Amino acid sequence: MSGPSTPSSSPAATPSFAEALAAGPVVLDGGLSNQLESAGYDLSDALWSARLLAEEPEAVVLAHLAYYEAGAQVAITSSYQATFEGFARRGISAEDAAALMGRSVELARAAAARAQAGGVAGPLYVAASAGPYGAMLADGSEYRGRYGLSVDELERFHRPRLEVLAAARPDVLALETVPDADEAVALLRAVRGLGVPAYLSYSVAGDRTRAGQPLAEAFAPAADAQEVIAVGVNCCAPDDADRAVEIAARVTGKPVVVYPNSGEIWDAAARAWCGSPAFSGDRVAAWVAAGARLIGGCCRVGPETIRELAAALGR
Repeated sequence: MSGPSTPSSSPAATPSFAEALAAGPVVLDGGLSNQLESAGYDLSDALWSARLLAEEPEAVVLAHLAYYEAGAQVAITSSYQATFEGFARRGISAEDAAALMGRSVELARAAAARAQAGGVAGPLYVAASAGPYGAMLADGSEYRGRYGLSVDELERFHRPRLEVLAAARPDVLALETVPDADEAVALLRAVRGLGVPAYLSYSVAGDRTRAGQPLAEAFAPAADAQEVIAVGVNCCAPDDADRAVEIAARVTGKPVVVYPNSGEIWDAAARAWCGSPAFSGDRVAAWVAAGARLIGGCCRVGPETIRELAAALGR
């Protein structure tokens, strides 16, 4: 059986996303929310950056553009918290919600076109973000997992929006910030037959998922999932990413994706970040040596850090 096709809006000669990973390290973007917040947008709403898909689409384009111009080759869309259920709570119909999810891919494509028109070289890709079930709840459970739902129930939640995102023809589906191995199994089921490759990325603490499963066990189901072209971690401490890259490569034999947070800590009581950043381009060489091929940053990692990371990778 052949694997999924890798769509692209670029000319036929453009390498597919899987081909780009096979050719060498690819630079992901950084945190979309911190880039939007730095531009003055309030993302305290339960829809987070997905709210701006309807209200301020140009702001989303400019945020993506900043990362492309900094050296990122891949933009992750603003659909992390975009779900039919979440939009419905805001009075948005299923039809309009689907249109907004598709728009997230269109906006990233628009940013890529502007970047290339401005002189950014090489093919630029779009990863359509699908966050975990807990992101829709907006209660912090995305960092705990264990929602009390079965794998079948989680699959039924994820499949409809993954179908919509796949129909928008991104280069890859980003199954990201997954806290729980059970949810990962549901996501692996939900991407079957969509015709778009995916990567699976856990949020971790130490050498375990946020729900407490050993990473070696959590990564294992992705090894035989032909839709999945990369496996790894994101939205974690940089130190935790170091060990996770090696485990993901060893267990799955696939290219590894890694994009940790800055290393700062969120103080929920004070509603402020504290501590000092611990993520820099110095870590990249060790990640690449361990098998990382898709490398970027998550929360609190901005364009300047991505510029440093891209330079370390020769971008």
